[in-house]
Amino acid sequence: MFIGYMKDMKSWILFFLGTIGFIDLVLWLDQGIIVEVTSILYFNILLLLFFIVFLAWRYYVEMKFTKELVLLIDGQFDDWDVALPDPVYLRDKKTREILLQGVEQLSKRLSTLKQASISDSDYIASWVHEVKTPLTAMKLLIDEHRGDPVIRKVELEWLRLHLLIDRQLSISRLPTLEADYILEKGNLQQLVKAEVRELASWFMEKNIAVEFEGAEDAEVVTDSKWCRFLIRQLLTNAVKYSPSGGTITIWTSELETENMQLIITDEGPGIKAHDLPRIFDKGFTGGTGRIHNAATGLGLYLAKTVATKIGITMMASSENSKGTSMEIIFPTKNDFDKILK
Repeated sequence: MFIGYMKDMKSWILFFLGTIGFIDLVLWLDQGIIVEVTSILYFNILLLLFFIVFLAWRYYVEMKFTKELVLLIDGQFDDWDVALPDPVYLRDKKTREILLQGVEQLSKRLSTLKQASISDSDYIASWVHEVKTPLTAMKLLIDEHRGDPVIRKVELEWLRLHLLIDRQLSISRLPTLEADYILEKGNLQQLVKAEVRELASWFMEKNIAVEFEGAEDAEVVTDSKWCRFLIRQLLTNAVKYSPSGGTITIWTSELETENMQLIITDEGPGIKAHDLPRIFDKGFTGGTGRIHNAATGLGLYLAKTVATKIGITMMASSENSKGTSMEIIFPTKNDFDKILK
């Protein structure tokens, strides 16, 4: 910061040095003034020392406001506008006024955008709830005529529509997940089986088998609704990219660290190595998604977002043409367990 101040003051420094040089030149050329060279040197050194002290003092005084601003920025205060330092000079006062005006305008814009976002979210949620009513009626009709081959095809399309609407509803609720978060104990395999049943018609349409392996009594403490949403995204991806007649393997186990682990493995085309680090990015479809023309780039992004919010670690491993394994690791028992007991 001192170097920056010196650069700002370079015109004053050059003016001072030029003035001393001019005075020395006048004393040297004026024959009427007899001054010893040592006296001139002593005079110059004395002036330089005074100027250095003066410059240091001005740096301390003039940069006080700027230093406090820098500390405020580094501290990353949420209400930094309230903690703005008191101005020392007129320029500091004007700087403070401009900053406060900027904060006020930004707050107004953010408030407007937030209100618009809330209105859009409420509208989407309302629309989704309205659409669910005819979907429920359609499901009842499908169940009554399940023996009809045509109805089975209709059921598959109904399922896809149901999943899209359900995902949209979850997206609208995602910003307020913390307010809709309830911890409870649950059997891990049962959570997965519930989602397998939801996707049963899709599994049957592609003749995909589901195999459960590992610990059947694996228990986790999590929010069952959001955990099932996460699992649903992984299963949906597994079904989407699995070949007809393939197998999806679901493995549950307890790690040495006492974390519960769930691995969902498919026999799909896999993910290329250069795509793997980006599969959780919003909107990323990758080479496999483009080939199948079925990817939206939202499923794994939403799964990762939910996992982060509810404390679940998610990882992926894959080899090209050798399938994909999605691994989720649940947190160990914590103080929330005591509340549930």
